[in-house]
Amino acid sequence: MKSKFKVFVSIVLVSFFLLTAVSVCAAQKLTIMLDWFPNVDHLPIYVAQQEGFFGDEGLDVTILTPSSTTDAMKLAASGNVDIAVSYEPQVIIGASAGLNIQVVGRLVEHPLSVLLFLDGKGIKTPADLEGKTIGYTVPGMMDVIMEAFAKINGIKNYEPINVGFSIVQSLVSGKVDAIMGPYKNYEAVELKEKGYAPGYFELSEWGIPDYDELVFISGERTAKERAEVLRGFARAIDRAISRTRKTPGKALETYFSAVPEAPRDMESKAFEITRPLYAHSQMCDTGEWQKFADFALRHGLIEKKVDVTTILGR
Repeated sequence: MKSKFKVFVSIVLVSFFLLTAVSVCAAQKLTIMLDWFPNVDHLPIYVAQQEGFFGDEGLDVTILTPSSTTDAMKLAASGNVDIAVSYEPQVIIGASAGLNIQVVGRLVEHPLSVLLFLDGKGIKTPADLEGKTIGYTVPGMMDVIMEAFAKINGIKNYEPINVGFSIVQSLVSGKVDAIMGPYKNYEAVELKEKGYAPGYFELSEWGIPDYDELVFISGERTAKERAEVLRGFARAIDRAISRTRKTPGKALETYFSAVPEAPRDMESKAFEITRPLYAHSQMCDTGEWQKFADFALRHGLIEKKVDVTTILGR
């Protein structure tokens, strides 16, 4: 009897290990490249990973960090990464330039980018920027958006300067009077932490169409060949955002556990600004995207018209 029992136990254990091995082998490997260094904008990605939501979809996800903010979209378009975090304006620009990309989900559904300045410097309305020196962060995108902002708001004379990501330094040193492109949940928070009072203009309140700040994109071939895998990824992100809304404190701690080098105090404050802006669904609004694409063509952000239905095909 004992011998038979041992044989039975052995069969059960072997079966268990075989099933486990099959499960591991069956996990679909997926690479995602962020748009920048890890920060709370990306928090739902880390929640999905740490809470096992990716695993529940049969996914083994590797998170990568780019060396430049323009790397991610190019690597996704070429198929060197499966998914990239990008920005709606950047996606529209890429599509107009002929990049074969598809939007497969959303992360942040409204602009974080603002026109940032120091409060108390006499800037109350866009008209107060007349004759000022205005920096911008991303050449080919934020300088053109600044041109459109100026035209829409009657700013006829200003001096544009590329400040890259030397945002806070450029403002507090007086190198520039304002900067187009900083994030209200980061640089504005950083200014406060350094003892400065930030002011900013929300772009959508001053003539720039509303847009999805952060989206997930894939190359056209990846989107076609791995469609179900990408849908699983989107479901996991949707679930992670829902969890974040229900238990924000726990979600933030999960993020800090995954990214221990993150500045806790600053990112906690940034999270409070970002949390309401995480996407409420993974589906993009075709009408809103077309509105921004038409705006981009009208104001010189792109040279070739984009039919957004060709990139919102998920």
